[in-house]
Amino acid sequence: MLPRRMQVDYGAGREQASSSMSTVIDQLTGLVRRQYRVFVIVPTAALALGLLYLLVTPSQYTATATLLIDSSTLRVLQNQLQPQGDVPLDTLQVGSQVEILASRKLGLAVVKDLHLADDPEFTGAGGWSLFPRLGSDTPDEREQRALDEFLARRTITRAEKTYALNISYTSRSAATAARVANAIAEAYIDDQLGAKYQTVTRAGAWLQDRINELKSKATAADRAVLEFKEKNNIVDVGGGSASAGAGTSSRLIGEQQLVELNSQLAAARGATSDAKARLDRIEQVRKLDVSEGAVADTLKNDVITRLRNQYLDLSAREANISGRYGSDHAAAANLRDQMEEVRRNIGAELGRIAGSYKSDYEIARTREENLERSLAALVSEGQLTNRDRLGLAELESSAKVYHTLFDNFLQRYMEAIQQQSFPITDARIISPAVAPTKKSKPVTSLVLAIALSLGLIASVGIAALREAIDGVFRTARQAEQELRARCLSVIPLASASASPVPALARSSAAVSGDQADPAGLPSPQSVAQHATPDAQHYTFTDSLKRRAVDDPISVFTEAFRAIKVAAWLQASVRDTKVIGITSTLPSEGKSTVASNLAALMADAGRRVVLIDADLRNPTLARSLTPRPQTGWLEVLSGKLDLAQATGRESTTGLALLPLLLTEAPVHSDEILASQGFRDLLDRLRQTYDYIIVDLPPLAPVVDVRAIVPVIDSFVFVVGWGNTSVKTARRHLMAEPELHDRLLGVVLNKANLRMLERFEQPGVYQNGYYMRGGYSIP
Repeated sequence: MLPRRMQVDYGAGREQASSSMSTVIDQLTGLVRRQYRVFVIVPTAALALGLLYLLVTPSQYTATATLLIDSSTLRVLQNQLQPQGDVPLDTLQVGSQVEILASRKLGLAVVKDLHLADDPEFTGAGGWSLFPRLGSDTPDEREQRALDEFLARRTITRAEKTYALNISYTSRSAATAARVANAIAEAYIDDQLGAKYQTVTRAGAWLQDRINELKSKATAADRAVLEFKEKNNIVDVGGGSASAGAGTSSRLIGEQQLVELNSQLAAARGATSDAKARLDRIEQVRKLDVSEGAVADTLKNDVITRLRNQYLDLSAREANISGRYGSDHAAAANLRDQMEEVRRNIGAELGRIAGSYKSDYEIARTREENLERSLAALVSEGQLTNRDRLGLAELESSAKVYHTLFDNFLQRYMEAIQQQSFPITDARIISPAVAPTKKSKPVTSLVLAIALSLGLIASVGIAALREAIDGVFRTARQAEQELRARCLSVIPLASASASPVPALARSSAAVSGDQADPAGLPSPQSVAQHATPDAQHYTFTDSLKRRAVDDPISVFTEAFRAIKVAAWLQASVRDTKVIGITSTLPSEGKSTVASNLAALMADAGRRVVLIDADLRNPTLARSLTPRPQTGWLEVLSGKLDLAQATGRESTTGLALLPLLLTEAPVHSDEILASQGFRDLLDRLRQTYDYIIVDLPPLAPVVDVRAIVPVIDSFVFVVGWGNTSVKTARRHLMAEPELHDRLLGVVLNKANLRMLERFEQPGVYQNGYYMRGGYSIP
């Protein structure tokens, strides 16, 4: 296997080459070479269809009338009290007008107005239809057929960011096109007038009946309110009359008293809170020392302020005398007595104030309690009254609803009566249609250009689609780009029955193999002679398993020689003996590749052993005769010696280690990753030059991932034209350790004739292998 640095450089060079201009040109030329029939047939067919369309399609003329949706004048006439500015229409409203213009009802009115049912152009009796109708139709049938033809050739569009609607009509006659377009606009205006008149008339009749009904219900509701008040002695204060009670709220005497008493209670609670706060504050002040400023500053009482100032003056004098003569001096003691007298006076004054505050608090609290008792009594009395008012509230609500509905319906009725006198619509024709002088379609240059463009686009699309849906490996370059590894060879598809090779060719191949051996290894015959005497000799029942040996002068064998040379070159760089052969999926020919590569190496004089390590589907034992009775699993279990389990292929001296299974192992990955299997490979390394291991495929099982550490290099077999590129990439790129150990990729089962469409012609089939009378398989 190549060193990591060489592989990175190799992959980077491949990526750079794939992005170069020459590679792109090669890919395009290859696409044209493979799909040239598509690039010729599809554009030609498209041009032919375009010419046929021009020949069979008659000339057509399109006339356009422009209609403006503008409701500003109508709004001003309908309501003089509203501002006369232009209020923008809603986009959805304009879209609705487009749908009205496109309706079958409006189209039928135009058909009847212009008598289009009698025009052969609209009935299919001539002109447009390739197959004129035979026989006579009823008037209704002709009318419906003319309507369908009319709708098919009429187009309604809205000018971008405007309220203008373009009405276009296409006809074989320029005059007919203009006449029909103008008729559509006129029919739309007439339809709007008729629809508005019918709507207003029906609405006015319904509103009149509804107004009479609501008037009687409102009168009955007012009468029920008055009767309920008289029955339950309910008197309103500040309310209106019975008729006005539906629109104004009334208040009972008890409710008025409750509101006033509630206000008085709130004021009383505020006064109680203030009195309590003053009482609490005076109690706090009484606990303070006379010298603190809060005593005078908080109360703001003149007596306390005067006494405190006197106390402070005495305190200052006492401190002065005590400082001069000592605290025991008679003058200092006299001053302290005076200070104590002042302190007692201040306390007495604070007590008087506290008593006054306490009296105020008691009075306020008593008043609050009286108001609460009065309020509770009034609430209890009001609850009884409210029970009687439940029915009154329901009656008043019903009367109010009926009066509101009556007023609304009366206003709507007056508006509907006024609208009947305005026979105008919010649409007008601003640009009538005129007869066109040039045909609108078909345009010859445009049709041919579109046909050719569509043909080219379709050809590219079809060719690309055919390439894309292929999705499998076709070329060595593709395999290298997608899998980021060397493509060692492309093995052609070969049948199981190979033509026998003349003895001269076999002997020449053997001699050339001996002479070409750079290491001077012994011939296959000598290897077979030096084998263990009691070793079992086998023969492949399937000739395809050793086709590379039986047909040495062929493209098939040359492909395996490329793999063999790559293995030799890698062995010269590093000690690489164990080569694993795997693939993505089953049936890609990995076992055939493994057996042919091993046989070819053994035929060249190398000491080679082939191990069947596919524990899910072992194939080596089934392709040998006589059928092996033991395998390497018995060696791992200690039941058999390695020499007894190893067989030999008769002619090449290839050592064979088959695999025999009585039942599928549950943990096949554990067997391949076991220390016993590692020891087996180590023993084989000491005896053989190459160990070819036929591994299971990557996708179905995880056995290959378990055996990666003991394999020196891998050969990844890809089925040509069969293996999905995405599948192979997903499974191979998911195993970076395996990818790093890749010897290369092999494209197997390639169809050489089809391969010439993807590669340069003559690469795989030429006259070189025709010499000597041998043909390519």
